[in-house]
Amino acid sequence: MKTKLFWLALVLAAAGLGWFAGTRQKSSIQTAAASGERRVLFYQSSMHPWIKSDKPGNCTICGMKLSPVLEGETPLEEGDGAVVKLDSRSLDVLNVETTTVRLQPLRRSLRVAGTIDDNDSVHQRLSAYVDGRIDKLMVRFNGAEVTEGQPLAHLYSPTLLTARDEYLLLAGQPASPQRDRLLQVSRQRLARLGLTAAQIDGFAKQEGAANYVEILAPISGTVVERKVYEGQYVKEGEVLFEIANFDTMWFVFDAYERDLAWIAPGQMVEITTPSVPGGIFRGPIDFINPNLDPMTRSARVRVVLENPLVGEEGQQRRRLLHKVYAEAMVQIKTPEVLTVPRSTVLSPGGVPLVYVVQGEGSYEARPVRLGRAGDNAWEVAAGLEVGEVVVTAGNLLIDAQAQLDHGGEMHSAGEAVAPSGSELTQVGSSATPLTDAERTAGSGLLKAASQLGEALAADNLDAYNAALPMLPAPLLEVSTHFRSAGDGVRNAAALSPARDLAGARKAFYPFSKAVVQFAQALQVREPGFAEVKVFECPMVRDAVPNAPERKGRWLQVSGTLRNPFFGAEMLECGVEVKP
Repeated sequence: MKTKLFWLALVLAAAGLGWFAGTRQKSSIQTAAASGERRVLFYQSSMHPWIKSDKPGNCTICGMKLSPVLEGETPLEEGDGAVVKLDSRSLDVLNVETTTVRLQPLRRSLRVAGTIDDNDSVHQRLSAYVDGRIDKLMVRFNGAEVTEGQPLAHLYSPTLLTARDEYLLLAGQPASPQRDRLLQVSRQRLARLGLTAAQIDGFAKQEGAANYVEILAPISGTVVERKVYEGQYVKEGEVLFEIANFDTMWFVFDAYERDLAWIAPGQMVEITTPSVPGGIFRGPIDFINPNLDPMTRSARVRVVLENPLVGEEGQQRRRLLHKVYAEAMVQIKTPEVLTVPRSTVLSPGGVPLVYVVQGEGSYEARPVRLGRAGDNAWEVAAGLEVGEVVVTAGNLLIDAQAQLDHGGEMHSAGEAVAPSGSELTQVGSSATPLTDAERTAGSGLLKAASQLGEALAADNLDAYNAALPMLPAPLLEVSTHFRSAGDGVRNAAALSPARDLAGARKAFYPFSKAVVQFAQALQVREPGFAEVKVFECPMVRDAVPNAPERKGRWLQVSGTLRNPFFGAEMLECGVEVKP
């Protein structure tokens, strides 16, 4: 009896404790709900959702403040970006236009310049095979048209005449095995002295032995250069005539390193030249020299053109002349790739992004990785899928609204952000310090860039062109140690010797912009680079017409402000941009 009472009391006590615990838990939940407080799970970047932290801070890529993710909220997944929501009235004001991401060929019109040269594969120099004297010239001027076997000059040469007389003496002897063998040896000697088989056979038919031997044209073509005169003594090996065949011509131009990805053998090229007004010549790319010029970072490209004779006032002449200047347009069409219109892509802080439509009035700012730039479209290597809808017009205003929504922090670190995908993406106090190799590579490039700017500030074109050969080495080091960050600077550094200061400053503008962004990213990683000064001029477009921005920046490793875009005209125009 006592045992039963014990177990009954135990069950009632357990039930009471359960009711009490449940009541306390319900009360706690109701209290938390009433207070509206939720626990922070972690912090996440709105622009780069894969960047997460258990503490407040900034995104290590774009510098934007991390957003808290609370209990009950769905965190952003990788690929999601900052979302901007606009009402219908704002949409009407912004006049937003969109298009669908799709696969299509990428088109590019590449304008180049070069010269029209002769077909070098059939170019010949006619040299003297033996010492002698030029007694008579049949071709007396450069530009003369000759045919193969045509006499060009009479050569008096005792050695050659002696060999001819020995041959004629043997030819007049009765036939015998020994005579035939000696006659064959004599013929071979005459051939080595530059005579053709027809000339040797003709000796026996001559009524009287002449005191000269004719020099014949080895090919049909045009005499490019005559290097002898009547009465001139010549030595063995001395060049007498230079002959080129103008039936086909070579248009040769330089293709810069950034354009080589577009060019391939077989592509048709349209060529124009001032020497033939209104004329258009078409030919295929025949060859691309795989050896780049280290000075200009360019490769020679060859186009083969037909060049027939044309009648002009009763005379025949070649339509395309030798060594004339020409321009060309290479129309390029790639296989289908993922593309977006060029107006779609923004680049705040050097990070390409597009706004993707997420619904009516909702737009996601999404970083993308770009490939080649066509005339009207960008190739997208990563970040978008076929069928997604992106903003083509009004995206600048959407981006401005996005910055307002985020308190101006979306691109606050823009100037200090390195190009997308580089090794310089970590910013802030926790950034990884530079290695010795990275520090050396970065310093070398900044010094070379500063030297170019100093030359332009001094209005010294010769010093600018002389400093250009010093640039490829540090560019290569930066590309090696910083990967795509270095590639971004190197792609903007297609600098070649300039003909005037205006052209030099125009080429220097994009290079300087890329180097400044690179230097500012270095300053984030390494306090020692704070000594490098960055300056900004608000009037650069006056010195560099059609510059994409009115202002421009440059760096100096030492010295006071000296404006490379204006030189002595406004040497001290600008302000220092603090890191």
